[in-house]
Amino acid sequence: MSNRLANENSPYLLQHAENPVDWYPWGEEALEKARREDKPIFLSIGYAACHWCHVMAHESFEDEDTAAILNEYFVSIKVDREERPDLDNIYMNAVTAMTGQGGWPMSVFLTPEGKPFFGGTYFPPVRRYNMPAFREILLTIARLWREERQQLTQSAQEIAYRLEEMQISVQEEQLPNPAFLDQAAFRLAQSYDWQYGGWGKAPKFPQPMAIEFLLGRAARGDRLAMDISLHALDAMSKGGMYDVIGGGFARYSTDNEWLIPHFEKMLYDNAQLARVYLHAYLLSGRQQYQRICCETLDFMIRELALQQGANSGGFYSSLDADSEGEEGKFYLWEMEEIRSILNTFQPDFPALKNRSVDWVEFFIQAYGIQPKGNFDGKTILQRKLDNAALAQNYGLETDEIPELMRQMHERLYEARAKRLWPGLDDKVLTAWNALALIAFAEAGRYLQRQDYTQIARATADFLLTKLQINGKLMRSWRNGNARHNAYLEDIAGLALGLISLYQSDPDVRWFEAASQLVEEMIEHYSDPAGGFFDTRDDHEALLVRPKDIQDNATPSGNAQAALALLQLSIYASRSNWRNRAEAMLGSIQEIAARYPTAFAKWLCGLDFALQPIQEVVILGDLTREDAQALIAVVWEKYRPFCLAAISSYPPAEKAPVLLQQRDLLDGKATAYVCRNFVCRQPVSTTADLRKMLDSND
Repeated sequence: MSNRLANENSPYLLQHAENPVDWYPWGEEALEKARREDKPIFLSIGYAACHWCHVMAHESFEDEDTAAILNEYFVSIKVDREERPDLDNIYMNAVTAMTGQGGWPMSVFLTPEGKPFFGGTYFPPVRRYNMPAFREILLTIARLWREERQQLTQSAQEIAYRLEEMQISVQEEQLPNPAFLDQAAFRLAQSYDWQYGGWGKAPKFPQPMAIEFLLGRAARGDRLAMDISLHALDAMSKGGMYDVIGGGFARYSTDNEWLIPHFEKMLYDNAQLARVYLHAYLLSGRQQYQRICCETLDFMIRELALQQGANSGGFYSSLDADSEGEEGKFYLWEMEEIRSILNTFQPDFPALKNRSVDWVEFFIQAYGIQPKGNFDGKTILQRKLDNAALAQNYGLETDEIPELMRQMHERLYEARAKRLWPGLDDKVLTAWNALALIAFAEAGRYLQRQDYTQIARATADFLLTKLQINGKLMRSWRNGNARHNAYLEDIAGLALGLISLYQSDPDVRWFEAASQLVEEMIEHYSDPAGGFFDTRDDHEALLVRPKDIQDNATPSGNAQAALALLQLSIYASRSNWRNRAEAMLGSIQEIAARYPTAFAKWLCGLDFALQPIQEVVILGDLTREDAQALIAVVWEKYRPFCLAAISSYPPAEKAPVLLQQRDLLDGKATAYVCRNFVCRQPVSTTADLRKMLDSND
């Protein structure tokens, strides 16, 4: 018999709709029941692709005896953290304060007023892992609620006070200072793992925002920042955490060597990583980075897009770590299976048609595959020999290897696609799609891939139509239903995505929509003490109004808000927006310099605020070759500190101020470049524009 989650839209909640637990979604009905029946609340927060969420569900929430205890003594509430980051933020802070660590599944016990008094993450059904059994915890808390409630409510009050204090961040006002960027870069270099790549010990996370910050410095000639970035990108892309067969990255590596991933694939990781590999390619010229970028974007199109084709708009959230009840089963290989699949392989490569090569052994050597595997008797593919070594071993040309590997991977992908696929979380989240929008928009213009640009257009159109209700942006969409007010990361992230798209597709609609979103952000999310709250001013009342400033797997809403204000202030000539952004960045720069991996998006924003930005205007008949040639010059290399406004002539009335009151030279397509608040003479040739853009004057 279904419980109350059966009417929800979230795939994660629907996974629990048949549990014997009498689950409620978060809402007034559940809270009122707890108050009326004088019961504590058991709050369980997780997400659809979470492996240990599935484990706890199977062990405890599907168990009749455990469910009976929950139903008798508690009001049980289930929350999808991806739909409700506000609740996740509040109660994760509480769990971290109580236990010193957090994670998912999150298990929190609350008073009927929503104040937490005890919490943790995964609890086993019996005593193990040095943890008490979940049923023991339930019965103990039920007894304490009856017999020693004052102790619990006092603890809840103390934690509530602590949560309120955590929302207050009062610092002396400072202007952005480049010294803090240097300190952050030094700390990133000092803590970098030159043996295996990345930062910290296992589990190791990819840190795309930190790499993005370093690539910005590399673009200005910082050799160490470049070396660190490329070393990290090389380490992650060998395989293991990177899916060499189907493209795309897993959430993180459980070991130091990036070999054994936590197999879930998230939209937000892949969008951010595709972008940094793109930038690394543009800076280094190394083709393997372009390949990883495109393979990752193509994975997103093939396996996460709502529909296939260039007009696909919107991306699903994630692929599960599990299939057939086993973590990672979909991605693992046995040696004999690989032999069987590649046994008849012949490369579609004219120069190699008649070469006598054992292609199975070629592949086995490339990946160092052993009969006993490298993970539970099976094999996770990770490259052991690079292209040069393979070419030498088999008498091939080095530049032939990438295409050979692509064809072999394609053969294996076709075989793997016949397996039972991992579960798909098919909800569309605005903030995560905004990250995808940026990745496709940038790849479209830098790689001259009109198909990627079209996907960016379709994604923006989807978000602006399907995820707006009466002009109000929403967080989540599934099966035609948009739900939940947008959070700060949604509205600020989408504004940034539209600004990026406007530079790839000069339709004034994108600029107008970005400006409207920032106006709404200022009106409905502003904190009088500075910065922005995560929730809109008409959001439901919560224990606290969250204001998360730290970057996590996704950039914080406030960091994105500061960057959106900076960029739009240039287009719209709004100095008040720039002043507001600089105040936000100045207030956070000291802590960002001390903890750069936790505030890396802030560092990117701070870098943008401090660098001399190139403002590029191109006017003309955009259907003509002269205009397109000027546009191509702008995007022929990575320009992280450049904003472009491109328009037919004359520009539309609602076009950015940056475009206004500028004329054509002799009726030809014309480029204007301003830098350091100084505008240069307009030019109409590609040579003059290239010289101007590459000049440091």
